[in-house]
Amino acid sequence: MSDLCPLDYRYGRKDMKRIFSEESRLQYQMDVEAALARAHASLGTISREHADEISRISDLRYVTVERVNAIEKETRHDLMAMVKAMTEQCKGDAGKYVHLGATSNDIVDTAVALQIKNALRIIADDVDIFTLTLAKLAKRERNTLEIGRTHAQFAVPITFGFKIAGYVAEMLRHRERLIQIAPRACAGKMAGAVGTGAALGKNFFAVQKAVMNDLELEYEPAATQVVGRDRYTELICLLATIATSVERYATEIRNLQRSELSEAAEYFDPAKQVGSSTMAQKKNPIKSENICGLARVVRGFVTPMFESQVLWHERDLSNSSAERFILPHVFALVDDMLYKMNDVFANLTVNRERMLANIESAKGTIMAEPVMMRMTELGIGRQDAHEILREASMIASSKNEHLLDVLLRCGKLKGVMSEKDIRSAMDPANYVGGAPKIVDNMVSAAEKALKKKV
Repeated sequence: MSDLCPLDYRYGRKDMKRIFSEESRLQYQMDVEAALARAHASLGTISREHADEISRISDLRYVTVERVNAIEKETRHDLMAMVKAMTEQCKGDAGKYVHLGATSNDIVDTAVALQIKNALRIIADDVDIFTLTLAKLAKRERNTLEIGRTHAQFAVPITFGFKIAGYVAEMLRHRERLIQIAPRACAGKMAGAVGTGAALGKNFFAVQKAVMNDLELEYEPAATQVVGRDRYTELICLLATIATSVERYATEIRNLQRSELSEAAEYFDPAKQVGSSTMAQKKNPIKSENICGLARVVRGFVTPMFESQVLWHERDLSNSSAERFILPHVFALVDDMLYKMNDVFANLTVNRERMLANIESAKGTIMAEPVMMRMTELGIGRQDAHEILREASMIASSKNEHLLDVLLRCGKLKGVMSEKDIRSAMDPANYVGGAPKIVDNMVSAAEKALKKKV
């Protein structure tokens, strides 16, 4: 049978997909069983020898996916199939103590916490690498003049580095969010069928703490049969937010690569790359477009995750099948998106000459605000100055004239602004405000936060 899901053959990177593979899932669950046995041994519930034996066979060399699947066909219970497969591998009578005092989701949820912990490390590394790439680009393009746009219309000058510095700030916030969410998202449980820990007896709290300390996880302090799904909802929402930020940057590249703008573009290999099967001239922003499409898929998992938070009483099974799709897909896609977006910005083609040409194409109209502000400095009321510039701009636009020419013959400016004043006010390089300093601040913030990776 051919692969069905595009994650199997087209999207996602090996390290992330490996975390959520069937083999890894089984290994993580056995790691939890082994930690449970060691916790019992530390409290004298079972012998150290029994715990060592359970730990020894908690390995894919002894308990295989194939064997577990074969048992599951009979038991129709995946976790119990693993427990039976582990038990039959134990020497002596150690198998009697596999899964002692636990319920299925003690193992499943704690194993998922291990998956999340390792997956979050990859995402955090992705964010750090991408943030440094952005900071490097912002620093390089610190003073590169570009038109700022609002409502897709020319606004006032910015620098391209300033635009990228905004992305740096956003990714630094995501970095903080990832650090903050880790202890909440990476939480397991060892509290039995409904969360009371009754099957673990007087050692309940000690066993749960010992297991989680062994696995370096937090634990659910007041569980039902499962870890609270608000943890997963917050996690998926954060990953969807990161995906949306990346889509925002990709959308900007797609717009800047439009033929009529041509200010920035994805790298295109002229030797071998093909843009279209029929239009030989095409150079398409394929990675950015790919990212935008994947972001839609990631956000599509937010709603089923919210719905999986609502379970009947102390637990039902409606969340399980949904989460088997949600967690692997969201992590794999966000990792894929961050990797691709980093490549786009690391190799971005910046057309500085076209940026200047686009500024010139505005024929001075983008400098209406700085002229207005200079007029107020010279004593003209702000509203009066605005009206003078509005009228002059409308004349310039309707007659296809340069705003400078209109202003130089404007009677209302005679004796108020000299030609030198007007020309100075209309120089785009003189009206980027604190943009260069903002770039410096954000580059410094990124380098400080990521000093070990610079």
